Amino acid sequence: MATSEGTLRGEAAPAQVFVTTHWSVVLAAAGSDPPRAQAALSQLCRVYWYPIYHFVRRQGYSTHDAQDFTQEFFARLLEKNWVARADQSRGRFRSFLLLVLKRFLAVEWRKANTEKRGGPGRCVALPLDTAETRYAREPADTGTPEQAFEKQWALTLLETVLCQLRAEYEQSSRAAFLTP
Repeated sequence: MATSEGTLRGEAAPAQVFVTTHWSVVLAAAGSDPPRAQAALSQLCRVYWYPIYHFVRRQGYSTHDAQDFTQEFFARLLEKNWVARADQSRGRFRSFLLLVLKRFLAVEWRKANTEKRGGPGRCVALPLDTAETRYAREPADTGTPEQAFEKQWALTLLETVLCQLRAEYEQSSRAAFLTP
């Protein structure tokens, strides 16, 4: 997310900190400590699954193909440990992820000519049933799929921050003032 690593563990972050990439989370995901790596990978998947899905849909893929590609992308991301290739000195993690996704889609497009849909694969549980509902509610957009990816990432980030703020507010003495 775009706060601090402590916020990923449910701790409050300093108000002045606004980091767009949690390289500590990315490094933990690529690390050798299995429980910490699994938790970090889970966090990255939660943050990026909808922007990835949205990008694939904007590339012109059908609902079902976009769901399949999104799920397969995350399965490969985990299986091949692509996160370990991310390099902070080369830019933002989401730019790295978008590049890897584009390469993945290019490979899948080439394979589509020789391999039938389906086949053996590893399932990664993602809330894809809500993905198309969210995608259908999106306003018409004339931007590029890359711009749509950046926008969806920012909106996902904002949604997470607002949920964290709401949780902090509910824990404070002002919780009685919240409207249902």
